Amino acid sequence: EPQNVELKIEQQGIPFGKSNLTADNKKELDEFLATEVKPLNTVGAVIITGHTDRIGSVKYNQKLSVKRAESVKQYLVGKGIAANRIYAEGKGKSQPVTKPGDCKMTNRKALIACLQPDRRVDVEVTGTK
Repeated sequence: EPQNVELKIEQQGIPFGKSNLTADNKKELDEFLATEVKPLNTVGAVIITGHTDRIGSVKYNQKLSVKRAESVKQYLVGKGIAANRIYAEGKGKSQPVTKPGDCKMTNRKALIACLQPDRRVDVEVTGTK
C-alpha cells in the first residue's frame, strides 16, 4: 500500500546578490533527485522557497528570493519534473536562519559572510512510495 512521504532539502551557499545555482547546488540537487525523488511512485507537489539575507530593501530581497526559487524550478524542470507540479515562491528576508544578535559586524564583507546561511532555497517534495 502506498505511503505518503515528504522530502526536504535546503540549498545553501547561494552567492550574495545572485540567483543562479552553484555547481555544488546542482550536484546536491542531482543527488537528492537520484536518491530521494526518483524512487517515489508518484510526485505530488514540489514547493520551492527562496530566501535572502537581511542586507537590502524588502522589495529587492523579495524579488531576489523569487528569482532564486525560479532558478531551482527551471533546474528541476530540466531534470524531468513536471512544471505544473512545481510551486516557486520567495520569502525575501522574512525567515532568516541567523538570529537577530548574530552578525553584528560593521565590515560589509564580514557581514555578508556571516549571513551566508540566510541565503538559501528550500525544496520540499510530497509524493508516495
